[in-house]
Amino acid sequence: MEISLRQRISKKTGRITLYLEIYKGYSKDENGKIKHNREYEYLDYFLYEKPKNSIEKQHNKESLKSAEAVKAQKILEIQNGKYGFSNTHKLNTNFIDYFKKLTKERFESLGNYGNWDSTLKHLLSYTSKTTTFKDISPEFCEGFKDYLLNKVKTKTGNALSQNSCSSYFNKFRASLNQALDDGIINDNPCKKVKGIKAEETEREYLTQEELNAIMKAECRYDILKNAFLFSCFTGLRWSDIHKLTWSKIQDFEDGYKVQFKQQKTKGVEYLDIPKNALKYIGKRGNPEDRVFIGLKYSAYMNTALTQWMLRAGITKPITFHCARHTYATFLLTKGVDIYTVSKMLGHRELKTTQIYTKVIDQKKRDAVNVFDEAFKN
Repeated sequence: MEISLRQRISKKTGRITLYLEIYKGYSKDENGKIKHNREYEYLDYFLYEKPKNSIEKQHNKESLKSAEAVKAQKILEIQNGKYGFSNTHKLNTNFIDYFKKLTKERFESLGNYGNWDSTLKHLLSYTSKTTTFKDISPEFCEGFKDYLLNKVKTKTGNALSQNSCSSYFNKFRASLNQALDDGIINDNPCKKVKGIKAEETEREYLTQEELNAIMKAECRYDILKNAFLFSCFTGLRWSDIHKLTWSKIQDFEDGYKVQFKQQKTKGVEYLDIPKNALKYIGKRGNPEDRVFIGLKYSAYMNTALTQWMLRAGITKPITFHCARHTYATFLLTKGVDIYTVSKMLGHRELKTTQIYTKVIDQKKRDAVNVFDEAFKN
C-alpha cells in the first residue's frame, strides 16, 4: 500500500485541490489485463495556482504543511494496525507465498488439498504473485469474489458452479483468518464481505439393488470397477482412492483398516474396511506402491463409468463421487446413527452429514406415496 499527496487544478475556481492517493496494488482479469486498485481521499486544503501576494504564498505553505501532516498520520495509522496490519514487516509479507504454505500443509488432508490448490491457481490468475498482505483490502476481497462468480471459465468455456465459487472463496477467507491467528494481521479485511452461498445440490446415489447390479455388470476397465466399488464400501473420496498406497492398508486383530493422519490434530486415525471390500484391492504390493495402479481421471474413464452404469440398467447421472454418497446413504438407511456416519465420512461438522438425511426423508415420503399410487380413487 502506497500513499501519495496529489494536486488537481480546478478549471472553475483556478485553485489547486489537495488529495491523497492510496494505492492498494492491482489484480488481473481472465484476459491478463491489469486493473490497478486506487482510492482517493480529498483534503480540506487548497493552493492558489499563482499566488499574487505574501498572504496567498503563506496560505500555500501552510496548506502543504498540513496536507503532509495528514499523509504522515495516515501512514502511521496503517503501520500501527488501524487498517488490520500489525507492523511494517508483517505488512510486507507475501500473501501468495503464505497461501502456498497453507495449501502445502493440507496435502495429506482428506479431499481438502485439491480445493486449496484450485483456489491458489485462481488467486494467481486474479492478482500478482508478489501480492502482499498490505494489498489485501475489502475491495480486493470483493474483486476476487466477483472474479470467481463472473470472470473465471472452465476448460469447456463454462462459468464455475456456484458451489465451486463458494468453496474457493471460503478457502481465501480461511487463509486470512489463519493470518489473523498467526498475528500477521490484526483484522480480517474479508470479514465484512458477504460470502458466496452454496447451492443445495441433489446427491445421486446407488440403492442396494443397483449396487448388486453393477457388481454383476461388465466394466471396460477392471481398475475403475474395483476402485468405484471399494469407494462404495469405504466412503473414500476419489483423491484418497487415487493416492492410496499399500502402506496405508494395515492388518489388525479385528480386521483391515485404512490409516489416515488428521491434518488439524496431526493424530493418526483409522477407517475400518468391510470384509467384502477387500476383494476389490487385489494382492498386496510394496508399501510405497499405489493400490489402484492405472486409475486416472480422464474423459475415457468417465465415459467407461457411464457405459458401465447403463449395462447395469442405471440411467441416472452417476459420477465417481456418487460412490461416497452411496456409502453414506446406505449406512443411514440401515439405521446407523448420524454421528457415527459423520465420523466415518471424516466430516468436521455434523451439519455436513445432515444433508444425507434429506435423502432418507425423501425415500420415506416415496414409500408412503406407494399407497396413494396403488389405491387411486
